[in-house]
Amino acid sequence: MTIEELLRRVPREAFVPDVVWVHRDDGWAVPLRRADDPDRWLELVRSDDSIITQVDDGATERGVWPTSSASAPHIVATMLEALDVEPGMRVLEIGTGTGYNAALLAELVGPQNVTSVEIDAGLAEQARTALARVGCHVRVVTADGTHGHAANAPYDRVIATAAVCRLPYEWVRQTRPGGLVLAPWGPTFHPDDPLAVLIVGEDGTAEGRFTCPAWFMPMRDQRMPQDVRHRTRERWEEMGEPAVSRFGLTVTATTQHIWLDRPDNPISPTLPRSAG
Repeated sequence: MTIEELLRRVPREAFVPDVVWVHRDDGWAVPLRRADDPDRWLELVRSDDSIITQVDDGATERGVWPTSSASAPHIVATMLEALDVEPGMRVLEIGTGTGYNAALLAELVGPQNVTSVEIDAGLAEQARTALARVGCHVRVVTADGTHGHAANAPYDRVIATAAVCRLPYEWVRQTRPGGLVLAPWGPTFHPDDPLAVLIVGEDGTAEGRFTCPAWFMPMRDQRMPQDVRHRTRERWEEMGEPAVSRFGLTVTATTQHIWLDRPDNPISPTLPRSAG
């Protein structure tokens, strides 16, 4: 089954909640209720755009910062292509969100092989309900995804749907040698947050290149001030604006660093290992 066929087979509208959020001209995000405007709700769901499903970690009337969303279908497709799964592979997803991506993974590898972790209890319960409604029995765990989910390890693939600026080593530790970790990375030395595609080695090191730019909300414990993003963009400009595909990332049990063109050409100070 191709990814395009998969997206047609699993309806996005079965997972998008009845209340989504849209931005007004004044900058505030306000709820759009399916019951109030079903045509506009359906138009958003069937578009190729991301849809805000939560603001300010659970505001109910209006908010500023998107804190959960249904990713744009073309980004979902890109990530699934990069994940390169096969039937029977064990997959750990960090960030269940609506449950849509977990349902897609279940079609590819089998629902019994998918474990999805969501830190927000309300979102996790909504996802469980949506998955059960379509008969998809994926394991959804309410927990901090920083720590992965060791109970079902090792995994062949780990995929994150929230951006990190320090990749939790537990994700690497819980991936078998030869397995793959896919995570949005930001901020980096590029104006957009790229996807880090890392292969786990026998020595417990994960290493690989960045691929296509994609913007994701950061993990809750890794939210960065805007001035950090501005500084990293300035650094990228000073370097001559190299293409995102020239950057890569190496993660060990104790350090991680970004490199340009090859692993022995680091461009950032070695960072201490993140939590986990």
